Amino acid sequence: MRLVGWLLPAILCLASAAHSAESVDVALVLVTDVSRSIDDSEFELEKQGYSDALTSPKVLAAIRGGIAGAIAVAYVEFASSYEVRTVMDWSVIRDESSAQSFATRLAAAPRSFWGRTAISAGVDRAVQLIAESGYETPRRVIDVCGDGTNNAGREITDARDDALKAGIVINGLAIINDHPVAWTFAHVQPPGGLAKYYRENVTGGPGSFVEEIHDFHTFGEAMTRKLVTEIATGNDRLLFAAGR
Repeated sequence: MRLVGWLLPAILCLASAAHSAESVDVALVLVTDVSRSIDDSEFELEKQGYSDALTSPKVLAAIRGGIAGAIAVAYVEFASSYEVRTVMDWSVIRDESSAQSFATRLAAAPRSFWGRTAISAGVDRAVQLIAESGYETPRRVIDVCGDGTNNAGREITDARDDALKAGIVINGLAIINDHPVAWTFAHVQPPGGLAKYYRENVTGGPGSFVEEIHDFHTFGEAMTRKLVTEIATGNDRLLFAAGR
C-alpha cells in the first residue's frame, strides 16, 4: 500500500510532464476586441466567423499538413485595460472532432465586456498564456482582431515590442467601420486608416501581416485565409491554396 501511495503521485507527475511537452506546429492565441464600438450583432458575427474558420476544410488541411499535425489554440477577449479574459484556455486541434469541439464551446461562451479598447491588455495576456503553455513549438503567434485604435491601458507599441522580444509574431485583422458615429470617428478611422495603424503599432515579427475587411459578414472568410497562412507558414502549396 505504501508503494502504491508513492507511485501514484510519481505517475501523475510524469503524465503531466508528458502533456506539457506536447509538440504542435504553432501555438496561437486569438485576441479579440469586444469594446463598445462593436455591437452585439457584430460580436455574434465574429464568433460565427471564428467557428466557421476553425472548422473549414482549408484550415483542417493546413493543420494536417504540418510536421506535428496539430496546433494549440487559446482565445482571449479584451476591452479596457482591466477588462481582459481568457475565454478559452489552450486546446489542441488536430482533426474535425477537436476543431468542432473548440468551435462549439467558443460559440456558447457569453460576451465578456463592453468597455474601451486596450489592445495592449489583450496582447499582454496572450504573451503570458504563451509563456505558460508548455507546448513544444517552432512558432508562437498572436492574432489580434479589432475595429479601433488602442485608447486605454499602456502603449500598444510597448506591448508589441515585449511580445517580439519573446520571439512571438503578431498578426492583425482590421475591421473597417465605413460609417462611424461622430464620437468614434478618430478611434475607428485613424490617419491613413486602421490597417496602417495596425501595421505601424500592433503587428510585428517575421512574416507578420494585416488582413482588412469592411463587413463583419466577411469575417469568417478573412479569418480562414488568416489561419491557413499562420498555420501553413513555410508550406508553399498550402499558402497558394489560401490565396497568398
